[in-house]
Amino acid sequence: MDKIKVVVVDDHEMVRRGLISYLLTEDDIDVVGEAASGNAGVKVVKETIPDVVLMDLLMENGNGIEATAEILKFHPTCKIIIITSYYDDEQVFPAIEAGAFSYLLKTARAEEVVEAIKKAIKGETVIESKVANKMLNRLRPKERKLHDELTERELEVLMCIGEGMTNEEIAKELFIGIKTVKTHVSNILSKLEVQDRTQAAIYANRNGIVFSKKNL
Repeated sequence: MDKIKVVVVDDHEMVRRGLISYLLTEDDIDVVGEAASGNAGVKVVKETIPDVVLMDLLMENGNGIEATAEILKFHPTCKIIIITSYYDDEQVFPAIEAGAFSYLLKTARAEEVVEAIKKAIKGETVIESKVANKMLNRLRPKERKLHDELTERELEVLMCIGEGMTNEEIAKELFIGIKTVKTHVSNILSKLEVQDRTQAAIYANRNGIVFSKKNL
């Protein structure tokens, strides 16, 4: 059975050495190259054509995101596993969009890295839980509030209702006519799906729609 050919790309020599040392204890894995930067990693991959690349993200002379995209242009079947200390949005999503196959944090145990490599060969992706949660939150439809349907002026009127103002007081505060206020109030009740001003006021306070001169 052919061994899984792996290239390790990381600018921290101790991290790189540690990964390589552990991987070489596996009978079915062969480390065919290493590099300390993204640009050097691309060159090594071109020379060795590995099955899997373990890729750091933040490196000088070509970061991991750029290197990932470049590698997949000429070696599209390569499985690139990101191993990094970062899981903020600015790193996670660009890496996934660039084509990263799996995403691990450097807090992962060595055996977890090995497992991710072997799963990658089978076409199975491994995403660290913190990263997976970020991805789910980004993909999950954002909950819309009923007051999102209000116009800017209706929102101002709702703020005033929340303060217990009468139509006359609202008209004076917003410099609009009584008839216009009544129209806005009617629209607000309909959009918020409430029956009266009291329920609208309760809705406003529960959702933090607070009257303020800065808001008006």
